[in-house]
Amino acid sequence: MLAPDPIIKAMGFSLTFGVLFDAFVVRMAIVPAVMTIMGEASWYLPKWLDKLLPNLDIEGESFIKEIERKRK
Repeated sequence: MLAPDPIIKAMGFSLTFGVLFDAFVVRMAIVPAVMTIMGEASWYLPKWLDKLLPNLDIEGESFIKEIERKRK
């Protein structure tokens, strides 16, 4: 907003508005509302797609279980 060029000011303001709209309205209001309306269907994953996707263990639960199993 401090740039002297009005086109840059307009682009900066539009980008700022777009980011704020996405962050607050879309991600904090619309998406949770749609997920509540859909219920369990929002977490549906076809079996063919489940077989193709890798099993990601982000929190390391399988690693912790393996260590605990080896200790016993």
